[in-house]
Amino acid sequence: MNSFKYAFNGFMSLYKTGGNIRIHFTAALVVIALAYAYKVSAIEWTVLLICIGVVISAEAMNTSLEKLTDMVSPDFNKEAGKIKDIAAGAVLILAIMAAIIAIIIFYPYCCG
Repeated sequence: MNSFKYAFNGFMSLYKTGGNIRIHFTAALVVIALAYAYKVSAIEWTVLLICIGVVISAEAMNTSLEKLTDMVSPDFNKEAGKIKDIAAGAVLILAIMAAIIAIIIFYPYCCG
C-alpha cells in the first residue's frame, strides 16, 4: 500500500513542479477528446493511450534525472548540462513520434 502512496506522491510532485508535464497533459486531453469525438477504433485507442503513457512516463524520468543532476552537481557543469539535454532530447523524440502517430490515426477521420 505504501508503494502506491509514494508513487501517487511522486505523480503529484511531478505535476506541481514539472513545467513540461502540463503541456503533455494538455496534449493528452486534446488527443483523448478527439479520439472520443471521432469514435476511433479500439486498436487506435490502444495505440494513442500507449503513446500518451510513454511520453508522460519519459517526461517523469527526465524530470527526475534533471532533479538528481541538479542535486549531485549544483554548480554549473558542462557535462551535467549535456546529460540533462540528452534526457530532454529523448522526450522530444518520443513526443514527435507520438504526434506523428496521432496524425496518422486522425487524418482519415478529419481530412480523408
